Amino acid sequence: MSASSWVAEALRRVRPGDPVVLGGTELAVVAAVALAVVLVPQAWRVARLGVTLVHELGHAVVGVAVGRRFTGFVLRGDASGHAVTHGRGRGPGLAATTWAGYPAPALLAAGLAAATGRGWAAPVLAVLGLVLVVALVRVRSVLTGVVTVGTLAGVAALWWWGEGHLQAQVLVGAAAVLLVGAWRHVVVAARDTSPGNDARVLARLTRLPRVVWLATFVLVCAGAAWVVLDAVR
Repeated sequence: MSASSWVAEALRRVRPGDPVVLGGTELAVVAAVALAVVLVPQAWRVARLGVTLVHELGHAVVGVAVGRRFTGFVLRGDASGHAVTHGRGRGPGLAATTWAGYPAPALLAAGLAAATGRGWAAPVLAVLGLVLVVALVRVRSVLTGVVTVGTLAGVAALWWWGEGHLQAQVLVGAAAVLLVGAWRHVVVAARDTSPGNDARVLARLTRLPRVVWLATFVLVCAGAAWVVLDAVR
C-alpha cells in the first residue's frame, strides 16, 4: 500500500460511519464476556489496571484543560495510581483536577456506549489512541508503560483492522467493564480513610464535607449507567 493509500485509509477511518445496531445474540455474547472479565479474579486483576489508567488520565486531561501542567503518572500492581500536575496549590482548577479521577471511567463508559450506537466508534478509537500516545511521554514506571502500551496496541488494532460491528461489540463490552470498575472504585473511596484519598483532598481544598464529593461520584456513575443501559436498549 502506497503512502497516499495509507493516508486515505486513515482519513476514512476517522470519519463517522453508519449507526450500528447490535442484535440480541451479539449483546448476549458481549454481556457474557464482560461478566467474565468482572467476575473472574485473574481477568479482573488485569482489567482493573485499565480502569485505573482511565482514572489517572482523567486527572491529567482535566488538569491540562484548566491550565495545569501534567508531568507524569504511575500505576501500581494493587490497582492504585497517582498522576502529577503542577499549577496553583488551591482554587477551582486544582479541585476540578482532583475530582476528575473517579468519574472518568464512568464518563468514558457513557461516551463509548453513546458513540457506538451513532456510528462514531472509529473516531472515538482514534481520539483514544492519540490520548494514549501523548500519555506515553508521561509514563513513570515499567508497569505503567506496559499497561499503556498494551491498551494503545489494542485500541490501534481495533481502529485499523476492526470493522463496524466488531468495534461496536468491543466498545460496548469495554463500557460495561469500565462502568463496573467505576462503581467499585467509588465503593473503595467511600471506605478509604487515608488523607490522600481524592474525596478527602477535595474536602480540604473546598471545605465541603467528604460525603458531598462521594455523592457527586455516585451521581455521575448513576447517570453513566443510565446512558449505557439506554444505548444498549
